Order: sequence, then structure tokens, then C-alpha cells
Amino acid sequence: MSFVPLDHLRSSCSTAPHPSTISAPRLPAWFKVTAKTGPDYLDLKQTMERLKLHTICEEARCPNRWECWNARTATFLILGDICTRRCHYCSVETGRPHSVDQDEPSRVAEAVHALGLRHAVITSVNRDELGDGGASVFAETIKQTKRLNPICTIEVLIPDFEGNEEALATICEEKPEILNHNIETVRRLFPSIRPQGKYQRSIDLLARAKQHGMKTKSGLILGMGETLDEAYEVMRDLRSVDCDIMTIGQYLQPTREHLPVARFYDLSEFALLKEEGLAMGFSHIESGPLVRSSYHAEQQVSSD
Repeated sequence: MSFVPLDHLRSSCSTAPHPSTISAPRLPAWFKVTAKTGPDYLDLKQTMERLKLHTICEEARCPNRWECWNARTATFLILGDICTRRCHYCSVETGRPHSVDQDEPSRVAEAVHALGLRHAVITSVNRDELGDGGASVFAETIKQTKRLNPICTIEVLIPDFEGNEEALATICEEKPEILNHNIETVRRLFPSIRPQGKYQRSIDLLARAKQHGMKTKSGLILGMGETLDEAYEVMRDLRSVDCDIMTIGQYLQPTREHLPVARFYDLSEFALLKEEGLAMGFSHIESGPLVRSSYHAEQQVSSD
């Protein structure tokens, strides 16, 4: 077992266009993750490789990968590993995606069965070049996973589908236990950080998902230039559409070519955000520097 400080992820308050030239401070001393590859970690990794599946854990360089994989939990990344959008905080590759792999849903179902998962989280890259944004592949993946694993609960973390109501309905018809769509940042920063998305479109998607009877969830990343007041505004906007669950984490710059970190939040601030969010009516909040959208996801299924 070894503790790996995450100080290879650079940060700065600067908004200069070339973050690779910035001299950045080290991360706070408490920003450490345990790098440990036990038998469960290796089994999960080998299963994903054997079935030629992707995980967002690897593609997005998640700092919790060792913890989650050792607990036999991972987030499946479907529809390939190349995204049609370029969000300035995200390390997933951007470009022209490959053709849709029609056999992928069955392989996800097989992986869930092989790993004995009781809760599966499924997300995707954006596929804006597809008419339904890939919603039919999501639906087929849910269907096949439930068929092979009838006691497994499912959370889907979906893109905005450019506001396509039919695409959202296609997924909701398969009744995943949780429908997640991450807001990621505050209204003011949305155009510069998520230029191909729209803040209100994301809020509206969560509202429509609730109308379809879904338990809904969203996530916020802090440290990209927002204020605390703006973070609270996001929380209020989410509650205005009855969003049930929220995750709040600290942004970590994945490479020197990505958006620099504006500031690191203190542990007490994450605790306060959780306290205030629960008072607003969220049924469950995960709030902490290393929290990501699927962190402790299995604990959120039964939250009321």
C-alpha cells in the first residue's frame, strides 16, 4: 500500500490561455489517495479488458479508482471513449467517435454478472452526431443488464441529448433506479467551461426526468472560478426541480492543458455545503474534495 499525493495535477488562480506555463502550488497535504491493487481491483480490471469495455474511472482519471475498484464498484462508459464535446475540465478524449458498438450492451450486462454487482452505474461520452445522442444504446444496456442481473439496481449518468425529449423518454421507459445528469458548474461559468452545453437545458432535463417518475441526481465541481453564493444558487436551482441527490467535489486539473484550478475548498466548506443542502431538502449529499458523481452511489439508491 502507498499513499500517492496528487500534486501532479496543477492549479492556479490565473485564467491565462496556456496553463502549462503556470507555476502552481502543490495540493493541500490532505489531498492523498491510497494506491492499492488488491484481488478485487485486479479482477475488475481484467474483466473490463476481457470484455473490451471502458470505464469513466480511467478515462476521467478519477482519484477514487483504487478505493472503488477494490470495493468492486466501477462506472461503465458506453458509446466508446471519444466525446463530441470539449469541456475544459474533462480529460476524456475529444474527436470523431467510432461507429456504435451494437454488442456493447450485452457485454456490460455480462460484466455486471461476472463481477456480481448489486448496483451498476452506466455513463457515456456525448454522441451529438447521433440522432438520439445514444439514448437507444443506454436503454438497451439497462434492459440487458436487468435481464441478466434481476436484483441489480442501475444508475445512469446521461448527457443532455441537446434537449431531445424523445431521447430522455427512451431511457426513462427502462426505469433505472437513479437518473443522474451533472450540472458540473455554475450558471455564469457554463458558457466558458461547457461551451456546447446550456445551464438551463440541464436544469430542464432534470425537471422532465422527475416528471417521468425518476429519482434524480446531479453533481457540482468546485474550484473552477465560482463563488460560494453561486454554488448555493445551483443547489437551489436543482431543488426547484425536485432533484433528490447531489454530489459536490473539488476540481483537479487533469493535465496542464486543462482549465487551471481557481482555488481549493476547505473541508469545513464541504461540510457546510452538505449541511445546507440537506436543509434545502436533498435526500442525500456526498460532499468532499475527492467526491465524484458515482462515489458511494450504491448507498444512494434507498435514500428517501
